[in-house]
Amino acid sequence: MTEEKPYRPNVGVALFNASGHVLIGRRFRDDGPEIILPGLEWQMPQGGIDEAENPRDAVMRELWEETGVSSADYLGETDWLAYDFPPFNGPQSHRLAKFRGQRQKWFALRFTGDDHEVDPLTPRNGQPPEFDQWRWERLDRVADLVVPFRREVYREVARRFARFV
Repeated sequence: MTEEKPYRPNVGVALFNASGHVLIGRRFRDDGPEIILPGLEWQMPQGGIDEAENPRDAVMRELWEETGVSSADYLGETDWLAYDFPPFNGPQSHRLAKFRGQRQKWFALRFTGDDHEVDPLTPRNGQPPEFDQWRWERLDRVADLVVPFRREVYREVARRFARFV
């Protein structure tokens, strides 16, 4: 049944600061099949691509919605990567229940603002906050901080974006 479902189009962002670390946020709640596990609540910002939206526009919108950051320059991007959601026993009416997982295009961006710009707790565009904390982290460590079903994509992102560290 899961194999018959489509992947949700999605973007992810590796936002690099001047020291070569990436911004990660701590998810403080589950969102349907997008679960969190104790000790593995951290991730880089990511989110869905709206109908007819360009992925480059989507990544800037998602970065702003989830973190408040708009001061960022484009560095590069991956081709499409995918991960499957874990089994979901919740209501099939959940907005993500119709998807097998996420098909993502990841973007490397250079943060050009200052840390005061980062504000993950303020709702934007009618979206509730996803993160209750944030920090800068080494890119090569982030895969060890995410839920297992995202780990291989994060390792691939780290390999492809290592040149931006």
